[in-house]
Amino acid sequence: MSAEVKGRDRLVGIVTPIVLLGLWELAAHFKLLDARFFPPPSAIVHQFAALIASGELGTNILASLKRLGLGMLLGGLPALFLGLAMGVSRPLRAAIDPLISATYPIPKSAILPLVLLIFGLGEMSKVVMVALGAFYPIIINTVVGVANIDKIYLDVGHNYRASRWQVFRTIALPGALPSIMAGVKLAVGMGLILIAISEMVAANDGIGYMIWNAWQVLTVDTMYVGLLVIAVLGFLFSVVLDEIEHRLIPWKGRA
Repeated sequence: MSAEVKGRDRLVGIVTPIVLLGLWELAAHFKLLDARFFPPPSAIVHQFAALIASGELGTNILASLKRLGLGMLLGGLPALFLGLAMGVSRPLRAAIDPLISATYPIPKSAILPLVLLIFGLGEMSKVVMVALGAFYPIIINTVVGVANIDKIYLDVGHNYRASRWQVFRTIALPGALPSIMAGVKLAVGMGLILIAISEMVAANDGIGYMIWNAWQVLTVDTMYVGLLVIAVLGFLFSVVLDEIEHRLIPWKGRA
């Protein structure tokens, strides 16, 4: 893809949301939208600045990011190692794959009451919710990534009498990295969804708590600020993970 095409695509990606926000502002100004439910972007930006100045927004973002980070580690690392092991071991895959297939479709938000019952209303319940959301995309993508490695590479490792750890480190992990990174991206998105849901139910801070509290006191512009923050965080995580992926997997190239 040429630099000119990339630049044009980047420009379109920047201009499109600006145009949509402009149309939203005009529709609210001319009362085509009910400002009680759809406040104009200018009002949302004003509230955004006020929340930053008060320190409330920063406190809530940091609380959510802390829970998100801990949950990603708690759910992601076991999923990565177990997925690699399942990918190279057929018996292990046969034993665990049915359990994953059976539990994956259960809505993670539906498990929240059980998680609260087991772990209480403290920090651990929010971290566990994120961990559950991160576990499945990472383990599924890791297994698929290892399974799609050309068998000839595994045969070469066996011919050179590579140990299981060497097969993990030099064949399974590098070969599955593109699929693993795709799983991590999905896991972060799911983590953002679940952290917001869990904070609405059982938290005294965090982005989800901020949105729910704003609904209770009918400060709609604050609700939109919370939604905007989640959207921006999702975009930033995507950009950062794309850059990490490019550095870890330089042979994949950029789209």
